[in-house]
Amino acid sequence: MASKRTVERKTAIKNSIGRIIVFGLFVLAQIIGFIVLFIVLGNRFPAIDFAVRAMALIVALGINSRDHSGAFKLIWVIVILVLPVPGLLFYTLNNFSSSKHKIMKRLEKVDVMVFSHLNYNDDIFDEFKKEDPARASNARYLRRYDFPIYEGTDIKYYPVAYDCYKDQIEAIKKAEKFVYLEYHAIETKEAFEPLHEALKERAAAGVDCRVLYDDVGSFTFISRAFVKLLESEGIRCNAFNPAYPVLSLFMNNRDHRKIMVVDGLVGYTGGYNIADEYFNMVSPYGHWKDNGIKLTGPAVQSLTAMFVEMWNFADLKRKDDDMLKFEAMKIPYAEGAAGYCVPYCDSPLDNEPVGENVYLNMINNAQNYCWFMSPYLVLSDELARALQIASKRGVDVRIITPGVPDKKFTYHVTRSYYNMLVTSGIKIYEYTPGFNHAKTCICDDKCAVVGTINLDFRSLYHHFENAVYMYRTDCIPDIKKDFLDTFEQCRDVTAEYSVKPNVFVWFFKSILRLWAPLL
Repeated sequence: MASKRTVERKTAIKNSIGRIIVFGLFVLAQIIGFIVLFIVLGNRFPAIDFAVRAMALIVALGINSRDHSGAFKLIWVIVILVLPVPGLLFYTLNNFSSSKHKIMKRLEKVDVMVFSHLNYNDDIFDEFKKEDPARASNARYLRRYDFPIYEGTDIKYYPVAYDCYKDQIEAIKKAEKFVYLEYHAIETKEAFEPLHEALKERAAAGVDCRVLYDDVGSFTFISRAFVKLLESEGIRCNAFNPAYPVLSLFMNNRDHRKIMVVDGLVGYTGGYNIADEYFNMVSPYGHWKDNGIKLTGPAVQSLTAMFVEMWNFADLKRKDDDMLKFEAMKIPYAEGAAGYCVPYCDSPLDNEPVGENVYLNMINNAQNYCWFMSPYLVLSDELARALQIASKRGVDVRIITPGVPDKKFTYHVTRSYYNMLVTSGIKIYEYTPGFNHAKTCICDDKCAVVGTINLDFRSLYHHFENAVYMYRTDCIPDIKKDFLDTFEQCRDVTAEYSVKPNVFVWFFKSILRLWAPLL
């Protein structure tokens, strides 16, 4: 006889699949209905058709004049001119809908209530600037967006995600005040069980336990019944940007952050979600390569602020006096901790690509080497050019991508960039044991970034993300060692992709890359 948990899982999967089908059909019906309406009206009333096409031309010219990435402008112009009705529909929803402006105002209000409480220490920045003005410029840039620089924070790097996850569970068991978790995807299977038990025990002891998950990221994993179960155990749950069958492009802006904070003293982030495949309990894509970091010390308060920001933002109906409060804590320095760090996050609603700009600053300041791990390589023109220029001025630029894809279409787009990169001297390595999901950059044995930000348009422009910028912290040698160990498990495909593809392959890749901004 099937166990109760097995039956529950099968029921949850069936409910999730049903939800996806209903959601998709409703949205598709709205799109088709809107397009058909305008086509019928355009055929019956030529003036309407002329007006739509004239509007499409005007909007296309306006897009071309805006301060956007060239790739974004190109795809929008093509879609609007070739398919005026759906093109104008989606562009209007994406840029001028009243709901989006309401959401943006909500986020601005929440940010002021949260990040204004963080303390920025000018003395720390001055010390950093004296030591390395070029790398300190990244900290100065992040300060413009309310992300303080810290010293005295110990950072431990975990090259194996499951080791970091086990440490998280042990930290939860010691919680006295609160446990905050924010993950893009949480799967209620084997990996989640020890975390669930630890949260349940702490909640019963009076600890404030909260779980924030992305509704689309966990679409097939978390059922309403499971949320009710957690709530009944004293664990508060919140879904970010719930998916309703109503046409809205804010549905495309997902919470891709991965954060856990315990008592404001210890914080975790990295590339992995809470699901079996991330810890190789199941292996649909070969061996899953992922990583994480643990922060102990003052910098944890920035991770706490990021969680509070998204928790309050997640429920647009929440009143100000019902919001989770954030106050900066006086957290003692970790004894002997070296270097500086800046935890930071990125939002698709503020028109400032913080994640991309941090990467660009690191690439532009690299002197000896600049290495990346990323599951996806769907580059903006700005990033591609910066990588190429760095390589041409003698910097050892290397990128590790997956050897086994999780999304074949995106994998083909990733490979479409190889030739233009390797012909500039960049080396490409594919992780042969399986899927590389780590999002990491290291430069010159001095600075590094670990977090959730992929080298693709979705992370850089569409998602809410987070990461930690580090300079001369004790964990940087460990990050470099992980790169060196991973290179040995990779296939160097540089020579393979150094030959210019034939015209048919070139044409196919050009079509793939044209749609890259929408991936």
